[in-house]
Amino acid sequence: MSLYTSFAVVGAGPTIGGRIVKALVERGASVVAVVRPSSTSISSPLLEGAKIATADYTDVESVTSILREHKVEVLVSAVAYGALSSQSTFADAAKEAGVKLFVPSEFGMPTEGGKGGHLVIKSQFADYLKSLGIPSLRIYNGMFMEFVPKFVGVDIGKFLVLGKGDTSFSTTALDDAAGFTAHILTTLPPAKLHDATFRIEGERTSFNKVGALYEPKNIIVEHVSSLPEGFAKATLLQGLFEQGRGSSGWDNYADKDVPENACSGNAAWPGHQWKTVKEVLGL
Repeated sequence: MSLYTSFAVVGAGPTIGGRIVKALVERGASVVAVVRPSSTSISSPLLEGAKIATADYTDVESVTSILREHKVEVLVSAVAYGALSSQSTFADAAKEAGVKLFVPSEFGMPTEGGKGGHLVIKSQFADYLKSLGIPSLRIYNGMFMEFVPKFVGVDIGKFLVLGKGDTSFSTTALDDAAGFTAHILTTLPPAKLHDATFRIEGERTSFNKVGALYEPKNIIVEHVSSLPEGFAKATLLQGLFEQGRGSSGWDNYADKDVPENACSGNAAWPGHQWKTVKEVLGL
């Protein structure tokens, strides 16, 4: 069976989506970035070399037309949390256009078997794809390394940690997650991608270990009982990470971490040198 060569990326913003577009283009793939008419991503250098199509994310007919026009085989969704509901539009359009594989917006903590919040939303969407008969590919990479500082207050000169801070979690650089996605989509046969899950990890670390890297900058780890106002998402995530759920190897069914599974997908990108937290954060 031949490899996939034609892709569409929705949610092609400045973080993971735009980088996936860039990585696919660099591998010689045909890529169309589907963006909202009001999106500022249209002029992003990350989308250079890709075709740009605008569409209302609630308009199935419009998205279907784009997918058909560009003969898209694989649709990659990198929409943010607030736009997860729009994925149903893309799923319906993918079904109508004959798309062969859908990569839903995961790129974080494992969601299979999840019992709350966004985990349920993402799991339900995977079930919806299955009901439509569209194969899916899910990628878990833990926390993006670039996001760690904002979840601990580095921008206000602090490194705030809820709990003990020594529980290990998975981190992966944005470029590594994007590069991995593009690599497997363009090198593995469809049979290896359909209804598959890949768990990747650039570096396994903890908040205390990352905090130690900031000491030369006179930013010291502070263990606190609560985070400041405006840190609602950080409070939620730090709480989950303290339980071990930030590992790419977390098993929601068994309700425990399986560390050896956290980087089990790394082998699909042989020879790649994964970036470290210290390297990515410039510490």
